[in-house]
Amino acid sequence: MDIVALLVFSLVFGLVAVLGFFAGRWRSGDLNRLQEWGLAGRRFGTVMSWFLLGGDMYTAYSFIAVPGLIFSSGALGFFAIPYLTIIYPVLFIVLPKLWAVSRHRGYVTSADFVRERFDSPALALLVAIVGICATMPYIALQIYGMEILLTVMGVPTEISLFVAFAVLAIYTYVSGLRAPALIAIVKDICIWAVTIVAIISITTRLGGFTTIFAAVHHKALIDPAFHDVLPASSYSAYMTLALGSAFALLLYPHNLTGILSTNSGKVVKRNAALLPIYTLLLVAIGLLGYEAVAANVQPSAIYGANAALPELFAKMFPSWFAGFAFAAISVGALVPAAIMSIAAANLFTRNIYREYLRPHCNEREEASVAKTASLVVKFGALAVILWLPTKLAINFQLFSNFLIIQTLPAVFIALYTRWFHKYALMIGILGGLAVGGSMAVAEKFASVYPLVIGGVSIPVYIAIAALAVNLFLSVVFTFVFRVLAIANGEDLTTPLDYVRHPAGTGIKHLAAAHILPQTPLPEESFAQHDVPLTSLRERKKLEHP
Repeated sequence: MDIVALLVFSLVFGLVAVLGFFAGRWRSGDLNRLQEWGLAGRRFGTVMSWFLLGGDMYTAYSFIAVPGLIFSSGALGFFAIPYLTIIYPVLFIVLPKLWAVSRHRGYVTSADFVRERFDSPALALLVAIVGICATMPYIALQIYGMEILLTVMGVPTEISLFVAFAVLAIYTYVSGLRAPALIAIVKDICIWAVTIVAIISITTRLGGFTTIFAAVHHKALIDPAFHDVLPASSYSAYMTLALGSAFALLLYPHNLTGILSTNSGKVVKRNAALLPIYTLLLVAIGLLGYEAVAANVQPSAIYGANAALPELFAKMFPSWFAGFAFAAISVGALVPAAIMSIAAANLFTRNIYREYLRPHCNEREEASVAKTASLVVKFGALAVILWLPTKLAINFQLFSNFLIIQTLPAVFIALYTRWFHKYALMIGILGGLAVGGSMAVAEKFASVYPLVIGGVSIPVYIAIAALAVNLFLSVVFTFVFRVLAIANGEDLTTPLDYVRHPAGTGIKHLAAAHILPQTPLPEESFAQHDVPLTSLRERKKLEHP
């Protein structure tokens, strides 16, 4: 056991945990309301949301899984760089629209939107269940990352897992979204400091990038599973991994929770422009996987390549700095894990408990159930760690992507068109899950499936293959249900709901197009609802005061 590293780790991690408990008093609000506990009152501005979304998107996936994949497979692991570049145009174009309708209608989850857009509690339930199930492996990745770091310092594995779980559970329950938001500031500062020091110090000590890439090339010559230059046979895997991960990321409940906690659509757009700075950080972290190769780091007996980065830090840094680096990475896992469990709890409370079990529950009961659900979700994440194969930690997140991307037609595409039939969307989601799930099982939960077309084997990310099946079924069955004249429900949203608040620029254009009456609507008539409206009649009363 490295006593010095463990003491520094405990000090930094303890201070951050205290900050998490203090967060309940920061920007005070009634934490017995779901809007406050789960969305922090929707008050975050550009700076605060930049830290929160950065902490939300750049997780143990970035600090443990990506370097581990690059250490074991080489160039293929760098698919994470284009993936985390593609997402920002999507964020800039799509998410402000979702923010607007969610703010106007009081949505807390994507399933809230689906329920009213398609007038379908059943479709909303399916979207909620998929969101919760997709979140569990992602939380598992965060807990697993913290477990690795503690084990590298000499803490027994069982104790490591318990400590990571307990700290995450307690401070999330007490402080809600405010805790990870406040801690995200500390986390980002520490992670940037550790990465900059590591990339400069370790590169210098290893003799520069010329020496590092020479060592990487040497490994490629002796290890057939490792490539320093991406071979042509991996092009399709690389492209589909990047595209599938990009379209999946912004659908996750925790990322939507971060978006909906902002105070305006402009803040969402500003962050789409500012967040790519984090991609530069990921480039540096990815290169540390190559530096682990050059430093002759040996795969861990327990965790394999997943421990490449922690083992590199333990080998190349003095104990005190290694302890600080491990604490920073652990906090980098703690923040997103907390947001994920809150987001999953929001889905359960709003779209399962409130919809089917207690339709008339009050706000205090709703918040209390969400807090309890956030604990249950973490136990589900523990089950994922214990039951699913963990040869490469990145497969936790890639499997989650396959699940959550099945909601893309019902959420993102539905922001622009209601052409799809609600029953067709349900069939599409279930079909995509069945096909992708069978592929994952066939490959022992690896994420790339060798798809054979015309006798040619094409490696494809299972998320993209499953989404293609989903879209095909959704289109075909929409035609079928329209031919059979099966009712598709009533859209309870209106064109005004998708216009950025406050009333002004977009309102005049809508009025000129005769979508709205010529008299401007009072701002307070539509923007301050804490719960979704349940009938079109109530909505019309607001639009025609």
